[in-house]
Amino acid sequence: MPDAYVLDAVRTPFGRYGGALAGVRPDDLAAHVVRSLVERSPALEPAAIDDVIFGNANGAGEENRNVARMAVLLAGLPTSIPGVTVNRLCASSLEAAIAGSRAVECGDVSLVLTGGVESMSRAPWVLSKPEKGFPRGDETLASTTLGWRLVNPRMPERWTISLGLSTEGLADRYGISREAQDAFAVRSHRLAAQAWDDGFYDGWVVPVPETDLARDEIMRPDSSMEALAKLKPAFRREDGTVTAGNSSALNDGAAAVLIGSAQAAEAIGREPLARIAGRAASGVDPDVFGIGPVEAVNRALAQAGIGWGDVAVLELNEAFAAQSLACLAEWTELDPERVNVNGGAIALGHPLGASGARVLATCAYELRRRGGGYGVAALCIGVGQGLAVVLEA
Repeated sequence: MPDAYVLDAVRTPFGRYGGALAGVRPDDLAAHVVRSLVERSPALEPAAIDDVIFGNANGAGEENRNVARMAVLLAGLPTSIPGVTVNRLCASSLEAAIAGSRAVECGDVSLVLTGGVESMSRAPWVLSKPEKGFPRGDETLASTTLGWRLVNPRMPERWTISLGLSTEGLADRYGISREAQDAFAVRSHRLAAQAWDDGFYDGWVVPVPETDLARDEIMRPDSSMEALAKLKPAFRREDGTVTAGNSSALNDGAAAVLIGSAQAAEAIGREPLARIAGRAASGVDPDVFGIGPVEAVNRALAQAGIGWGDVAVLELNEAFAAQSLACLAEWTELDPERVNVNGGAIALGHPLGASGARVLATCAYELRRRGGGYGVAALCIGVGQGLAVVLEA
């Protein structure tokens, strides 16, 4: 079977909830990264793209009608290019990349444009249809921005607690202190700001037209332990340790990754960034969703035939500091200094459907910067899953 390669990748700066990208529709964000990725390869004839696969977590608003296909049309690409949208919640765009890589390896396609998008600012409120017509009582709107909504009453209550309370449970289980979480968050902001200043994100973070956002909007280079210590617990637990400061935020953004065979890379004149060497998914109880990446990464490493000693860098999506630290506690052979060396979601943002493509792209570009090696991109997923990809450059 042919190998599948990451050929190129872009993303938007990630915007704050209600911030600089809030006025941009999610299908327009998706179209922007699709168009930008195509334009970066002048030798690429758009009609040569075999498929477009995009991830999206909410799918209840302006992106509802297969946003992958909408992105193709809005980007002005040939209507002959199909598109499909996949949903694995926070890892949706990594799922899109995995699906694209499998199609390349099977020989079904040669070149696939993958990615993901989320506008958490524009996620709508939804109203369930009544069980019978003409209800006399009041009806309640449900926000689709994040987390459980319209819960099936048959679902065990312990599984449907908020993501934050689930993370509080992980902090208790692994003995992760408030100070450790805040220190992890400060590190994320410091490394993200340094990476931006050093030019790591230049050239592949593509600002959205008619917006003023050039860098990730929630990044706080001046973040400190003293400032974070003043924040109160965010999830209705008086003795809680999870705060807004050591958690990822609500964000808007899009990312896209071009995946293809060696022949496709040659045809469009691009040197591959990395080979997809392994991938895996795993499941855990929903109330400990944060440790979902542990087994997914272990399986992906085994598929690639390597161990932690071979891994130069891990891109682990920072849904919460405590969740990330819980995973690191399980990976005892991993040097924590290899994790998120260019900052993570606490500083950069976590627009759900775009985050998988963001961690994959960051991993690929960091491996190129280092001159090669193995890297891992992984995410935890609400409702108790993990997803991981191993790259070799």
